[in-house]
Amino acid sequence: MKPSRIAALIVGCLLILPSLALLFGGGALLVVSATLRDDDGYFSVDLDRLETSTVAITAEELDLLADEVDPGEVFDWIDADVRLRATSADNTGGVSIGIAPETVVDDYLAGTAYDEIVDFRDGTTPEYRRRNGSTEIDRPFSDVAWVASTTGPGTQELVWAPTSGRWSVVVMNADASPGVAVDMEVAVRSDVVVPVGWALAGTGAVMALVSVGLIAFAARREDEIEPPAPGSPAEMTARARVEGETTEVSPVAVNAYIDPGLSAWQWLVKWLLAIPHLLVLAFLWLAFTVVTVVAGFSILFTGRYPRSLFDFNLGVLRWTWRVVFYAGWGGLGTDRYPPFSLGAEPDYPATLDIAYPTSLSRGLVLVKWWLLAIPHYIIVGILMGGGAAAGAENAPGLLPILALIAGFILLFTGRYPGGLFALIVGLNRWVYRVIAYTALMTDDYPPFRLDQGGGEPRAPQPDPGDDDPGDPVRYGLDLRAQEQISEGTVS
Repeated sequence: MKPSRIAALIVGCLLILPSLALLFGGGALLVVSATLRDDDGYFSVDLDRLETSTVAITAEELDLLADEVDPGEVFDWIDADVRLRATSADNTGGVSIGIAPETVVDDYLAGTAYDEIVDFRDGTTPEYRRRNGSTEIDRPFSDVAWVASTTGPGTQELVWAPTSGRWSVVVMNADASPGVAVDMEVAVRSDVVVPVGWALAGTGAVMALVSVGLIAFAARREDEIEPPAPGSPAEMTARARVEGETTEVSPVAVNAYIDPGLSAWQWLVKWLLAIPHLLVLAFLWLAFTVVTVVAGFSILFTGRYPRSLFDFNLGVLRWTWRVVFYAGWGGLGTDRYPPFSLGAEPDYPATLDIAYPTSLSRGLVLVKWWLLAIPHYIIVGILMGGGAAAGAENAPGLLPILALIAGFILLFTGRYPGGLFALIVGLNRWVYRVIAYTALMTDDYPPFRLDQGGGEPRAPQPDPGDDDPGDPVRYGLDLRAQEQISEGTVS
């Protein structure tokens, strides 16, 4: 890959995460604004009953300070209003609500018993700290320099436009008697929520388009594609096609073979050696998700998967398959370090290819990933570690267990069991068929069939009367697997 494409790929992947954060943040603000505001434009929450045997309940230490900028400009820009509604619990007594600077409230309640709200458990349940003192207050409620206040019978409502400072809220009975019990609603309104939501979502969308464009540029096909090396899985598959020995049953072709001279112990440290790949793949899979969404819209309106986006997602799957084959649930079948590449890498012992679809169903885009694939999700969950499907939330998947078993057999015997290798590759083949289908890269529904073997299954070509159960063609073994069995590389 050329340096310019590498740079485009890196920048594109780095932009994915902030673009998603902006999109989700802006979208959440817009959804909340559209669904949770009342007719007056307030976002409200009902608190659990505020109750005390003392004279008052306060919420102190409401610090509204803006550092390094003019506080007035900040609050003018936010343009927020706070609305407090309080109703006496017995619906008979009156209620008083006041907001004033902390120093004014401290002076007003000095020597008086009251409860201070220090926290809200679960967001609505108040936790109090008792201030001991007299159950009688010396000064009337009206004898205080409140910035906003209301008092009287029934439900009382107070609206306050916040300004910079340290404030306290006080709730009392209208007659200042001890034993306060009120039901309170707190609401906030700001005219900047919707504009901020659109700004965040718009910025995120632009960044996502830029990142997808950079990724598409990086994933463009090279003008010249080198032919596969002799003896590689890709070359053998192509040779088998020419000779009429293979008929692939799926547009998703997953192939692998065991490296001769595979180390018996190196698999113990491969997971550590693969960490650089895992870090890169974390960003690539974020990009994979965004590219799939963009491609989905393209398919929905045009019936086609943009080739550059298809090549990128195919490259991510190829890269992943090489890494997991080297150091994960793919089988630990090679000691060759995976290349940092989105390309086909036909000489590597693990290859993956997906036939590019000339057209795709527009309607299936809407139901593939969330409805039609549900049965496969259950199976893939069991294979990859979705123990929740089987009732065990943290149960390991079947594939990691099988790969670990293969590793220990290799460690103690120096040989890789061929049957176990065929099973592991077959299960991975099932997983990648499902991924390709749910990533909208094919309309071919993944078959409920376990095609074992290092190579894709082929149509049998023996004589109709030949019932030899040992014929490797009948068991879907690729040419490399046949050679390894004859050479004694695998058991």
